[in-house]
Amino acid sequence: MIFKNLNIIEPILKALKVEGYVNPTPIQEKAIPAILEGKDLEGCAQTGTGKTAAFTIPILQLLYNNKLVSKGPKNIKALVLAPTRELAIQIRESFNAYGKYTGLKNTVVFGGVSQKPQTDELRAGVDILIATPGRLLDLMQQGYISLKHIEFFVLDEADRMLDMGLGPDVKRIIAKLPKERQTMLFSATMPQEISKLVNSILIKPVKVEVTPVSSTVDIIKQAVYFVEKKDKNSLLIHLLKDKSMESVLIFSRTKHGANKITQNLVKVGIEAQAIHGNKSQNARQQALNNFKEKKIRVLVATDIAARGIDVDELSHVINFDLPEVPETYVHRIGRTGRAGAGGVALSFCDGEEKEYLRNIQKTIAKVIPVVEDHPYPMSTLSMSIDTLGVVKKRDSNRKDSNRRDSNRRDSNRKDSNRKDNNRRDSLKKDSLKKDGFKKNSDKKAYGEKPRQSDYFRKSTKKI
Repeated sequence: MIFKNLNIIEPILKALKVEGYVNPTPIQEKAIPAILEGKDLEGCAQTGTGKTAAFTIPILQLLYNNKLVSKGPKNIKALVLAPTRELAIQIRESFNAYGKYTGLKNTVVFGGVSQKPQTDELRAGVDILIATPGRLLDLMQQGYISLKHIEFFVLDEADRMLDMGLGPDVKRIIAKLPKERQTMLFSATMPQEISKLVNSILIKPVKVEVTPVSSTVDIIKQAVYFVEKKDKNSLLIHLLKDKSMESVLIFSRTKHGANKITQNLVKVGIEAQAIHGNKSQNARQQALNNFKEKKIRVLVATDIAARGIDVDELSHVINFDLPEVPETYVHRIGRTGRAGAGGVALSFCDGEEKEYLRNIQKTIAKVIPVVEDHPYPMSTLSMSIDTLGVVKKRDSNRKDSNRRDSNRRDSNRKDSNRKDNNRRDSLKKDSLKKDGFKKNSDKKAYGEKPRQSDYFRKSTKKI
């Protein structure tokens, strides 16, 4: 199928042709017709499957058609909520690319930068607004933004919104929207918490799911390296000597870790920059642009950027630290293998991260192959993974067997000692009983009166 078969209007088809897009992805093929028919939509697709175009293209077309009919003041007609600044910027880039011949105006608002350039664009009038929840609420309270005229509302990366604690802000924004609107909810995963949100904001939605929940893109080649924590930097530098790794996105669990990784790479002559929450918005955007334009070969990021980095032909993703949440692994490696392209995802696993690896493999229902041939293997015994994704040492069975034998010997020894002690106690008691009976009999024979204690002992035995 080609985009033309989806009844896309000529101005948008022209823009798609300029961008080099001819064939829609599966989610675009299913979602675009439903949205053009005016239906609410619940879309679940992996990162990198073309979710953004699946809603930007039909919204542009509907707004363009409405614009030809209605003449009046320019009010915000479409609102797209995104969890991160990076993702919001890239959604705007999509609207700009596909809508360049429609005459529709858009802007993006997010925190961390001066609001003046954003409010200037809002005053000039826009058709489409892309926003992060915090800055949107701020500008609404200041009177710069009104949502009274919203006709199309998109909640993108809904699960990520909830993960980041943005649920209350999202609900406050939804409360300000007109009841008569078309709503689209998109997410890479669909946990149960999203179901409540879906039921509260969507009306008889069309459900589009192109891949199983939390599944990884099959065309991405995955591998894991078992390595000591102290050797991770050395292994990373060793791998980056391979020039076929043209563009590499490295994920660190912490901001400090991202800075440290970047510094170590720069020291050995590898051009790299870091992107995380402590960087200014301008610094983050500059690093991202440098990476996209191939001015630097390596970008080091924390998970705040996992959903906002969209780079064409990203060759490798490296998990320097394994994520604690299995779904985060799916989002990370989804940066490569986008829109049908191939890619490689490598992960470093130290001794403390084996539990994370096991949970990841359970979630994706796959065993990630282990690379054993590298210069920095774990100093402990070599590792293997069974079909259930459980990391075990190769001699674990032998250890378990030795432990069981040892426990069995100890148990037998204790039982034997217990029996011997019981036997000795029993013999001693029998001996004492006989001795007591003889003494009392002797006393009677010689006319002696038995002691009171002897009578008591006898009476006790009878009872």
